[in-house]
Amino acid sequence: MNRIEFFSCPLDVATMDETVEWIGSRVSKGQFTQHVVVNVAKLVHMQTDAELAASVRACDIVNIDGMGVVWGARFMGLPVRERVAGVDLFENLLRMAEDAGFPVFLLGATETVVAQAAAVVSERYPRLIIAGHHHGYFWDDERSVVDMVRRSGARLLFVAITSPKKENFINRWKDSLGVDFVMGVGGTFDVVAGKVNRAPRWMQQSGLEWAYRVTQEPRRMWRRYFITNNKFAAMLIKKRITSIFNGRVSGK
Repeated sequence: MNRIEFFSCPLDVATMDETVEWIGSRVSKGQFTQHVVVNVAKLVHMQTDAELAASVRACDIVNIDGMGVVWGARFMGLPVRERVAGVDLFENLLRMAEDAGFPVFLLGATETVVAQAAAVVSERYPRLIIAGHHHGYFWDDERSVVDMVRRSGARLLFVAITSPKKENFINRWKDSLGVDFVMGVGGTFDVVAGKVNRAPRWMQQSGLEWAYRVTQEPRRMWRRYFITNNKFAAMLIKKRITSIFNGRVSGK
């Protein structure tokens, strides 16, 4: 992977196909791989949340799951190629796991949602082995859930819990889970289960998926996007001005 740094956050410059191929190769060899996707909100929170920043930096592969990060990185002259959306990567990895015979475990969301997501996944990928699933409200007994995942025989673990809880949970227990691959998938189970609709393709491609999410959950999402997007814009402007000033001082 070609890794770059953006606001002290590692980013791997890779396409969707390259990402799936790289992960599949490592899982087939039994090489543990910790994956994370980064969007504007996560990038902004990493600037002040040391535990979250450490969890992201500990990952073996970091994909960009937000057009804001893609545009911001390109604005700063970084060679970012494309967005690798977490929900799309999830589907591609399920297809890869089905073909390769790798069992998967779904962890997170509510009990109803994760059960429905597992049912939908089984219907879409009939040869896929779902080793187990469990809801995401287990914080009083994390050890028993970790033991459940390990005993299941799963090779790939998908964790649908909000940030930064999922990143910190994965980083805290990665050596005890017994899987070869672990990935945080945020609200993906809600989408798969049909609880939340995904934005139309044209909005995804034009970077307006965030606007669609705001219309679906205005009270929760408006504040999140308004605050983090403004902070990110300020970070970009400050960094750009600093780079121009330093270039002039050095005579470049």
